[in-house]
Amino acid sequence: MADGLLKKKVLLVFLPSESGVDGARSLYTDKKRNPLFTWVDLSLRAIIKQSQFAIPPLSLMILSSVEVKGVEQALCDMRFEEFPWHIKWDLVGISVQTGMAKKAYELADKLRAAGIRVVLGGAHVTLFPESCRPHADILVEGEADDLWKELLTDLATGSLRPLYRSDSFPDLGIPRAVSKRTLIKNRYFTTNLIQTGRGCQYSCDFCNVHLLNGHALRKRSVAEVVNEVARFQQHDQRIFFFVDDSINADPAYALELFRKLVPLRIRWFGQATTTLGQQHELLKTFADSGCQALLVGIESIEPASRSAHKKNQNRAGELVKAVCSIREAGISLYGSFIYGLDGDTLDTPAAILDFVNETKLDVPGINILRPTPGTQVFERLKEEGRLLFDPHDITAYRYSFGQEMLYKPKQIPVEAFIESYSALTSQLFNVKNALLRGLCAPRSKSAVMLFNLFYAHLYTLSRHDLKLQYEKIIR
Repeated sequence: MADGLLKKKVLLVFLPSESGVDGARSLYTDKKRNPLFTWVDLSLRAIIKQSQFAIPPLSLMILSSVEVKGVEQALCDMRFEEFPWHIKWDLVGISVQTGMAKKAYELADKLRAAGIRVVLGGAHVTLFPESCRPHADILVEGEADDLWKELLTDLATGSLRPLYRSDSFPDLGIPRAVSKRTLIKNRYFTTNLIQTGRGCQYSCDFCNVHLLNGHALRKRSVAEVVNEVARFQQHDQRIFFFVDDSINADPAYALELFRKLVPLRIRWFGQATTTLGQQHELLKTFADSGCQALLVGIESIEPASRSAHKKNQNRAGELVKAVCSIREAGISLYGSFIYGLDGDTLDTPAAILDFVNETKLDVPGINILRPTPGTQVFERLKEEGRLLFDPHDITAYRYSFGQEMLYKPKQIPVEAFIESYSALTSQLFNVKNALLRGLCAPRSKSAVMLFNLFYAHLYTLSRHDLKLQYEKIIR
């Protein structure tokens, strides 16, 4: 019998979110709908899924790159395809995100009922392993870079264990080549995902990055990253995404890296802090190396909110100048806000509008606070009795594109908050503003315009669902 037929077959599964960029859909609309509206909705979902920068799941890209003799891996991205039940899988791995746990458990239970072994991993498993245990044959807790090779080796030798866990973070200085062999290229806006490091030195109470990846910044070698960019470029000439939560967190490292990337003449997007506006040499190097656009987490311009939620890495008074400096360097900006933090009042939307108009932000993202289980803000809101979902049922929490209230704001009644949030997003997102922002963007004008047009649709959906949620559930 040929060697290939003897290989253990492993499938890695990525699940889509309930709504938002994975395909806009209402969470509260009645099932009986006008067929024309249904057709339009399905069409928009398909367009948004492909055009709203749909990118591969990096964690599964990394795991599927691990090579073990006697094992063959494949990737199933369920944003684009159904589960391949017709193939006999020796092991199925599901990446579980908090907010998608219920859907992951349902699939895992169905697979196990069919006699297929299931391994669960990801952020949710790391934070809440006991809740995952009844739904899996195997759990992987923590960053799986090294654990996955150990697990696949055990699969090949028939010695799998129920738990794979490491007491320390993997050393990112060790070269680990990332492959794209399991990806279908044309499904995605780009397949060029690059991670330079992990960890975050900040402790924002609404974020779990420092809980999952630690406070210390762990970095890959500059040479390895440059080689990976050059290798990826041969396979896909499209834009690059640097997926680090803050690509300028270590300015010296970032300066060395992007200076060496200048000769490759790539175009790239990334995420940064607004501190970049004060890092003038690094800012120029970003622009010279092909940076087209950055996402920056502004979160709040209210000093009381920034203090209440431990968002202390830049002062509110510096934000306008920093944002303007980045745009003047020729880089478009997505500015992410959270409205509804503890220091926010009904005057906050007007302040956000003034900030957007003054800085000419290319894409202003207006988010509602998501008290993710496991974060400090979840625990605090739970103690204060302000959560609008059962805090004892982790699967009751779900991700959506600002389509439901998950908590009671501290200083704003829920009904007034929904009205003010709806008014704010209506003023910011419409066809006229989308066209103007696209024309005025420093770079990536068409992408900025598309983003704003899609957000005009998504925020319309958000306003619709928030109203229905309040009428049916909260009131």
